[in-house]
Amino acid sequence: MKDETKVAASGVASQNPAQTHVQKPAPERREKKDATPRPKNTFIFSDPLQIKFVNCLMKKGKKSIAEKVLRDTLNELSRLGEKDPLKTFEMALQNTTPAMEVAPKRIGGAVYQIPSEVKPRRQQSLSIRWILDGARSKKGQQMYRRLAQELLDASHDTGYAVNKKKDVHKMAQANKAFAHLARY
Repeated sequence: MKDETKVAASGVASQNPAQTHVQKPAPERREKKDATPRPKNTFIFSDPLQIKFVNCLMKKGKKSIAEKVLRDTLNELSRLGEKDPLKTFEMALQNTTPAMEVAPKRIGGAVYQIPSEVKPRRQQSLSIRWILDGARSKKGQQMYRRLAQELLDASHDTGYAVNKKKDVHKMAQANKAFAHLARY
């Protein structure tokens, strides 16, 4: 019997020479049970639109905090009763996307506001910037709640970002008489 245990022990020692003692099984962890159900994590790291939003939201290189703010924002949207927070997020960005903008151009000593179409990448950047500006302008709440409210307002065609888009379109409409100066 002693020979068998020596052989078994030497077999274990030869497999793992640094560890000759028997390991104890890890203690089982008990999970905490909350009274409130948590919504599933809706943040997808592979979506380029969300990555762009996080990068615009980020300040001083603190990307993990920006990701947490967006994750909490999407969870707040689901808590506020939105069935699909990602669709609300995309709808808000779509509703704030401008089609026209004005650019100042100096011609013959005078400065004219020339209306022009907005390129798709700039459309996306402007809509994200306006939504974040609207959320940052509100005070008194945590950022994820302000951002959730601004996204909710933008998805319903109200709020700061939508008003900004309407103002830009109004300016372009008012200055369409100078559109012929765009080629100079």
